[in-house]
Amino acid sequence: MTVDDHDRATTTPPSRSLRAHSFNAAAAQYAAHRPSYPPALFDTVEELAGRSLSGARVVDVGAGTGIATSLLHARGADVLAVEPGAGMAAEFRRGLPHIPLVRGSGNALPVADAHADFITYAQAWHWTDTARSVPEALRVLRPGGALALWWNTDALDVDWIAEAADRTGRFFGVDVAAEKRKAAERVDRVDPSGRLDLTLRTVRWSRRVPIETRLGNIGSHSVFLVAPEERRAAFLEQERVHLLEVFPDGIVEETYDVLLLVATKP
Repeated sequence: MTVDDHDRATTTPPSRSLRAHSFNAAAAQYAAHRPSYPPALFDTVEELAGRSLSGARVVDVGAGTGIATSLLHARGADVLAVEPGAGMAAEFRRGLPHIPLVRGSGNALPVADAHADFITYAQAWHWTDTARSVPEALRVLRPGGALALWWNTDALDVDWIAEAADRTGRFFGVDVAAEKRKAAERVDRVDPSGRLDLTLRTVRWSRRVPIETRLGNIGSHSVFLVAPEERRAAFLEQERVHLLEVFPDGIVEETYDVLLLVATKP
């Protein structure tokens, strides 16, 4: 039996709660290895919102270790970060002590009514209960304010990325290509109530990183974090061999499509 066969035979889906809390024990790894976001993403947010981030009040929800928060701050926004996890919040405060952070979630924002020009969620909206997070976003946004949600996704039209996604999908027990094809349905999943008038854009970008960063990024995902350590180690060693075949100099060029959704409050 191969490692992949063993994975399929023994893996049961981890609970959503377990996955959500798994990041707190790996916050430093998350901060060190997860990809950032390109300037073009924030240009597109401003275009769709019809206003600049500079000088805007932004509530960045599910801020994690502050990857998006720091970029919003660099654009001149007045940012308040909201993060539910203790481990992620501690890592945020270590890296960004000058940016205010409060503990909380998108399901019950600790923010006053009509406070924000923007509410942003980077890789985080899918952890919310939309029956609660949609009305909360509308409560906290001022009239004309914008809700912006985005996710880095693998560019599966790049051959090596598609092959790596297949390997990772077998480990996770998911069809990565099928999940990517569902991106067109993301609007319906984001707001089943239909209260938000969402516009979808895709922004492509890439980064060049050492193989260790690529492996650290894989290892920072929730489904991976809750897997047994022996399985994780075996998979990462196999993945290192595959990556060195494609990138013998040890530098990986990752390509991403950022899926961006923006809705403006009337």
